[in-house]
Amino acid sequence: MSTTSLIIQLGHPTLRKIAEPVQDILSEATQQLINNLLDTVKSAGGVGIAAPQIDISQRIFIMCSKPNQRYPNAPLMKPTAIINPKIIAHGNETEKDWEGCLSVPSIRGLVPRYNSIHVSYYDQQDNKHNKDLSGFLARIFQHEIDHLDGLTFIDRVESGKDLFSEEEWRKQFVMNDKN
Repeated sequence: MSTTSLIIQLGHPTLRKIAEPVQDILSEATQQLINNLLDTVKSAGGVGIAAPQIDISQRIFIMCSKPNQRYPNAPLMKPTAIINPKIIAHGNETEKDWEGCLSVPSIRGLVPRYNSIHVSYYDQQDNKHNKDLSGFLARIFQHEIDHLDGLTFIDRVESGKDLFSEEEWRKQFVMNDKN
């Protein structure tokens, strides 16, 4: 059964809470939450979504990178539940790149993120993973883990000048890429 949830928006108090660790990954409630997140991010056309974005303060997010209108050069990645994640280490290099968010519609920002990170997390079957992520996948992971820590990408921009409306961003950056 497919279920989608309403995605809460910037200003909602749950987006500013530090999410609680998941205690029982294999429980029916956690499995239903994961399926709900998978359906919700697919329906919204995002490349990731965190449980706090659907008003559930638990340390779970979905990564599902794929090329789309907002991220045409995104790598293809099978939708993956990331549970109780941690960034163990990161490289020294950061890069500013454009981000948007399903909870902050109509705004894009240039956000500095580490280019490479070493992470650990549990998957939907309660298996532990340790992985090195780089580029866009590292950016998604950092963006989503911020949601679990009560932050949005707007908290990471270095200047208000790095924020654009989606419409103006498209005019200035997306349209110019096609010419």
